[in-house]
Amino acid sequence: MAVPALLLLALLLPTGAWPGLPRRPCVSCCRPAWPPGPYARGSDGDPWWRLPRVRPTIDIEILKGEKGEAGVRGRSGRSGKEGPPGSRGLQGRKGQKGQLGPPGAPCQRAYAAFSVGRREGLHSSDTFQAVPFDTELVNLDGAFDLAAGRFLCPVPGVYFLSLNVHTWNYKETYLHVMRNRRPEAVLYAQPSERSLMQAQSLMLPLAAGDAVWVRMFQRDRDNAVYGEHGDLYITFSGHLVKPAAEP
Repeated sequence: MAVPALLLLALLLPTGAWPGLPRRPCVSCCRPAWPPGPYARGSDGDPWWRLPRVRPTIDIEILKGEKGEAGVRGRSGRSGKEGPPGSRGLQGRKGQKGQLGPPGAPCQRAYAAFSVGRREGLHSSDTFQAVPFDTELVNLDGAFDLAAGRFLCPVPGVYFLSLNVHTWNYKETYLHVMRNRRPEAVLYAQPSERSLMQAQSLMLPLAAGDAVWVRMFQRDRDNAVYGEHGDLYITFSGHLVKPAAEP
């Protein structure tokens, strides 16, 4: 309590009333103002320099008034720049099953096939000749002409072809599988005292209207294939593997 009382007396009493302190001389215009500021320098011999400085404080809470009403809302500011994309969220729940759609168009698949045979044997002549057939096993849409021995391709694509014959004892067998006028494969057997079953198969790309047939080769020696009315020894077959229009 002694320090606050001392400060109160310092404010109330005049300067000359302090015992033991000299009277402060008059301050002229050429000397600095009194009391000195916070950054003024004083001498250690000055008795006023050692006195504590009084700084009055004001309690802001006493001066604070009541809270006012909210003001009118201002205008919306401009949109900021687009930020970077966020991380991917969690996968949502599976949705409900949708309604059944309308039925699609029926699948249209192309077919082409033939399988024919010959029961009579055949000997070569002085010229090349097409092997005719007399037995029809499969002939879709009548694409194979038995008398001419030719298959006219109705659907372009890749075909599998096979030829089976029975050789004749002591006679040569020499045949060609033809595409139009070009020989594509040969079936050959040398003369032998025993007759044998010989086969040839291949795959060919055929265009619409291409002719496939079997040609007997012209030779100086006797060229023949064996056959009889009771059994079917000579067969020629083919079928479409992949249509050209398929993806």
